[in-house]
Amino acid sequence: MFEISWPWMLLLLPLPWLVKRFSQNQSQQLTLRIASFSANPLLSPSGSHSVKQRSSILMWLFWLCLCLGASNPRWLGEPISLPNEGRDIMLAVDLSGSMVEQDMAYQGRYVDRLSMVKAVLKNFIAQRQGDRLGLILFGDTAFLQTPLTRDLNTVSKMLEEAQIGLVGRATAIGDALGLAVKRFSQKQDSNRILVLLTDGENTAGNLAPEEALLLAREEGIKVYTVGVGSQGGNRFNLFSMSGSSSLDESLLQKIATETGGLYFRATDVASLQQIYQELDKLEPIASDTQTFRPQTALFFYPLLIALFILTLALLKPYFVMVKKEINE
Repeated sequence: MFEISWPWMLLLLPLPWLVKRFSQNQSQQLTLRIASFSANPLLSPSGSHSVKQRSSILMWLFWLCLCLGASNPRWLGEPISLPNEGRDIMLAVDLSGSMVEQDMAYQGRYVDRLSMVKAVLKNFIAQRQGDRLGLILFGDTAFLQTPLTRDLNTVSKMLEEAQIGLVGRATAIGDALGLAVKRFSQKQDSNRILVLLTDGENTAGNLAPEEALLLAREEGIKVYTVGVGSQGGNRFNLFSMSGSSSLDESLLQKIATETGGLYFRATDVASLQQIYQELDKLEPIASDTQTFRPQTALFFYPLLIALFILTLALLKPYFVMVKKEINE
């Protein structure tokens, strides 16, 4: 459907005629001149009647194109409805130093824990169509990388750009849980789901995990905890120059159990992917239907025509001069 954003700009169309009428009333001959139109033999008012007629047509066509461009015409596509129901899921990813441990089997080789988490969560995010996702990164403290949004591409990109040690090399589980509680408290109708992935125990932060757990229970947040790392544990890593952190499974199980979630031990891709099925079982929250219409800007078409007319007016005197010299 064709639409003009600022139709009031078309009220300027009679402006040249009004100017001309005013000048005539003042007994003055005023011709609307644009660039070098006055020097153009084709558009000169001293020419023949046909030349004057063509001059007037070009002048009005030029002005019409300018007014059309200024009115911002656009083409609206067919309405597209956004999903009207979904889940609110916040992802909290551990970026502590121990995530560099290369003990995760992925596609026939061993990779570090964060790389495996990124690979699996990338597919997980892509399958969350209709859901709103947010991303929390934590180390020495926790910060919100991406608020809850349906822009899944942005969430996936922010996760891909996350690096080990970005917020320190310790593990602040309590801060991550507390930040999720704070963000969910601002949402009225929400599933309030947190997926917390870590490979260690709480060693930093301003909020104790037990205190954050109480806040999460009060806000009705369901926490799915994921312990990342091989069962062997404590394997020395040359790249991190430190031993693997010990996973506090009892804490993660307690957080999941008391909030109505589940605990998973992710030793490989298959075990981490189990969370897909569990989250799909959750009833989505219905919301108001949102629609949008794709828009295609058209203002540059009349402006290009106006530019062509102006260029023709500027070059025409030179063509006439060259033709005159050739004839002589």
